[in-house]
Amino acid sequence: MHTLVTGPILGVEGEAQYSVCFVSKPNIAQARVRFGQHSVQASALATLPNGIFWRANLLPATQATGSTVQYRIELDGAATQSHLAENEWSFSVPGGPESVRMAYGSCNGFSDLKLMNSTQNHHAMWERLWEQHQANAFSLLMLGGDQIYADSIWTAVPSIKAWNCLPFDEKIKRKASKTMLDQLDRFYSQLYCERWLAAPMARALANIPSVMMWDDHDIIDGWGSYPEPLQSCEVYKAIFAAARKYFDLFQLRGAAANKSRLAKAPQEHCSVGFSWHGFHVLALDNRSERSVSQIMSSPHWNDVATFLGNITQGDLLVMAAVPVVYRDFSFAEKTLNATPWEEEITDDLKDHWRAKEHQGERAKLIMRLLENARKRQGKTVILSGDVHVGCLGVIKDATGAQPVNVHQLVSSGIVHPAPSALQWAGVLATTNDRSETLDENGLIQTDMLQAFGAGKYFRTRNYITLQMGTDHKLWVNWECENGEKPVYPLA
Repeated sequence: MHTLVTGPILGVEGEAQYSVCFVSKPNIAQARVRFGQHSVQASALATLPNGIFWRANLLPATQATGSTVQYRIELDGAATQSHLAENEWSFSVPGGPESVRMAYGSCNGFSDLKLMNSTQNHHAMWERLWEQHQANAFSLLMLGGDQIYADSIWTAVPSIKAWNCLPFDEKIKRKASKTMLDQLDRFYSQLYCERWLAAPMARALANIPSVMMWDDHDIIDGWGSYPEPLQSCEVYKAIFAAARKYFDLFQLRGAAANKSRLAKAPQEHCSVGFSWHGFHVLALDNRSERSVSQIMSSPHWNDVATFLGNITQGDLLVMAAVPVVYRDFSFAEKTLNATPWEEEITDDLKDHWRAKEHQGERAKLIMRLLENARKRQGKTVILSGDVHVGCLGVIKDATGAQPVNVHQLVSSGIVHPAPSALQWAGVLATTNDRSETLDENGLIQTDMLQAFGAGKYFRTRNYITLQMGTDHKLWVNWECENGEKPVYPLA
């Protein structure tokens, strides 16, 4: 029996459009996936340093009631198992909006070795998610950024480690050698193939259809917020190209093959959007085109506007890795120097939507979501992560005859620990969460809310579950490692 190197990884790209991807050993000539009474041939999308990356499209029939689809993988005509010695997997296909059950998480790793070594049971929350799935299946798993942490690039890649020791002026002039390109390719390949082998995560990815969007740590910490000479130098371009290649494969399941991408060309931005059992899912790529002065390009914004313009009913889930509604860092931007909490919030100072360079795009996103929500008259929910705490925010628009609310759910991280007490004290001391007014008449406001059953911020590892109730409310539960059980109904 053959054994996969990594996978399988289930993806969803539409109402009845699913995919399964996996990495085989390099000596495989043909792969097939059998599901139900069907058998489909997989396509080899890429040859990796440690194997072949395959993708197969699954098109299960949608039924009036929910159903379970089982599937197997064959390599060169022989039965195949995962590294966990499992050779059959299954996933839940909803029959209607009332049966939809979803989960959301982010920050699947550690930003430094010391933090990793000091954290017990790295995958405790994945274990809980998998246990919940076995008891009551999730039909969709949304992963909102930092699915891997590539921070070890500065020490694990010899050519990058040497380059990083150069003076700044030499760094930006240095060419990316073939040795460097080969080392970067192997680094990102091994990172995905090894990090995604953890048993509870591997089982979840094989049995729960997912949609993923990257954030900075999937490339390097703070990607897009570096000074322009560094951001545009050849070595940084090489780092991005390698990270993008493996993001395209493992998270988009093949950029050219993914049927939900909004851009027409594979080399463009990676935002995806699709309709799925009464919901519309829009995952925003806020890293591919990011610079100090912009988050998304004009053509990218046009693609987002087109997607929003085509949905006129149902509920909208928007995946935006960095919170759109959160604490205000403007005071910290002006005053922060060397403090005990500087490292914890420096990413937010550079990357957050309320940085002065990004406030215009933030307003554009908010106004377009409010406009669409008023037209669609359904729920609009922003799903965010990044900040290593859980919380709840709202954008309130009272400009029309009937108020419109857009809610934001923050869940972070599913693996990364929360800030220490000292770091969080620093965040509270240098930021605020006062109400924010977005128009001159005071009719559009943002606020941080308090979920039922917990404080305003959940400083613990967490993920979110979402399920439509018979009362037509979308019930949100934060699953928290510390035992808290925050809950909030979205009407």
